[in-house]
This record gives sequence, structure tokens and C-alpha cells, in this order.
Amino acid sequence: MTLDQLVALDAIVAAGTFRAAAERLNKAQSAVSHQIRKLEAELGFDLFSRDAYRPSLTAEGEVFFRETVRVLEQVRGLKSVAAGLRSEQEPMISIAMTATMSLDPILHVLGEVGRRYPGTHIRVATEMMGGPLARLMDGEVEMIVAGLEGVPIDQVETLPVGSVTIRPVASPDFPAAQRSGVRSRREMQTYTQVIVSGTGSNEFEQSRDLLSGGQRWTVSDFAAKKSVIKAGLGWGGIPDHLMEQDLTKGELVPLTVEGYPSRHTEIFAIRRRDQTAGRVMSEIWTAFGLLSAKN
Repeated sequence: MTLDQLVALDAIVAAGTFRAAAERLNKAQSAVSHQIRKLEAELGFDLFSRDAYRPSLTAEGEVFFRETVRVLEQVRGLKSVAAGLRSEQEPMISIAMTATMSLDPILHVLGEVGRRYPGTHIRVATEMMGGPLARLMDGEVEMIVAGLEGVPIDQVETLPVGSVTIRPVASPDFPAAQRSGVRSRREMQTYTQVIVSGTGSNEFEQSRDLLSGGQRWTVSDFAAKKSVIKAGLGWGGIPDHLMEQDLTKGELVPLTVEGYPSRHTEIFAIRRRDQTAGRVMSEIWTAFGLLSAKN
């Protein structure tokens, strides 16, 4: 039994077919099939049922695959530890985070690591919607802090770091805020919805909470969105941490809109499995793991 055989098994299950797994591994399909046949011969049972177009795990294959996943996780962990031990301090590390998340939960982690490694430039970029995921999958950043929507889970590792709530609001002078109760979708279609444009490519773009059929204004960030809404020119969702004082002062008021509930999203630190972390990035990831364990 070899590590390459286990990697091939994992790739077939993740990709769905032997051909797709071969493309993912940059190998010939015949080579991947040969690895699995050798592994099955050694084990003494079939891992896959090949009756249909897409191979499916047998009952024995299901059990063996679960253990394979554990082994591969341990191997990746060992590789990461080894890379951190042999690497020098990186000149720069890049992190992209969703603009909906406050920096506060991760600042002390970045600050502590930054003080230990003053020679490393820590670059933190704020991205909108699918932007963080696009930066990660394009290899532009080593880690992102974002929700899991659209994330290819089989290709990444994740650690929970916090949560965010986005709720629809408007200026108290806005027509929809003039009375209590639930505003219907039909009524809200007569008002301007303010949305933030994403910074991801089309492949990773995310569009949530868009009310179809209504007029929209599109802005570049949440600061601009809040200004437009406070000016009474439209309504839209804003993260709680960005408008605490505005709600307290009554400069913004919550709306109850049909089909547009307050949205609670769990936020994770996310990194690609196929990227080897350097010393500083490894320490940041370890610190996030300790933070997650405490919470």
C-alpha cells in the first residue's frame, strides 16, 4: 500500500470519475486505474463498483475510504509541520477576508505573530462577496477568512473563527420604515435596493439576498452602502458590527421584509490543502486552531 494509491482513491471519490481524478492529479487515466487495481489486489476486496458510468464505493470501500481520509489528513499535517520547520521567515504573507466580518476577532492573532516575526509583511485585503474565495483559488493569498458558500470543501481546510449577522435596514425617513409590520416583496420592489458589487471572478461570484424585479443601486463597499441608505435613497442589508451606533442613535432602523430575513453566517479561516504553508503562516493557522478550540 502506497501513499500515491491513497491519494488516487481520494481523488476519484472527490472528482467522481477516474478520468476527472486523473486530470486533477495530472496523470494518465490508465495510471490511476492501475494504482487502484493494485490496491484492491493487496486488500483482497473491490473498493469501487464499476457497473455504472460513475464509480461508487462498495460497502468495504466506504469503510476503507473513511480511514484513508484520516491518514491523508495526518500526512498533510506532517508535511505542513516539516515545511514550517525547514522554512525561513516569509518576506510577506497575504490574507483576504470578507468585508462582512469584523477584523477584531483575528487582530490579536495577527498582532502576536507579527511581533514574533517583524521581518514578515502581513498583508490583509478586504474583499466583497466571492472575492476572498477567488483570491484563494487563484493562488493570490495563502488564507482567507470567509463563509463557506461556494467553497470546494474537498480542496480546503477550515477552522471556525466567528460569525456575522446581516439584517435589512433603512433610514427612519424611508417610506418602508414609516410603519411597523412585515413589508411584502411586492411593496419592496417599488423601492431602491442598495447592493455591494463583488470582487470575485464570474466563477466565484456570489449573489445573495437580491430582490428580483426592483430597482438597484450598486456600490463598491459597505461604507458607501450605509451612506446611501442613511441618506434615505434606498434600503439593504448591513452587518451588525458596522451599524451598532447607527441603530442605537436611530439613524438606521431594522426592516422586516418578506423573503429577506436577517442572515446569520458562520465565518471560517480557510486554506488550500495543496499549498504548503511557511513558518509564519503555519503559526497563524495554529493560533486560529487554538482560538477555535477555546470557543
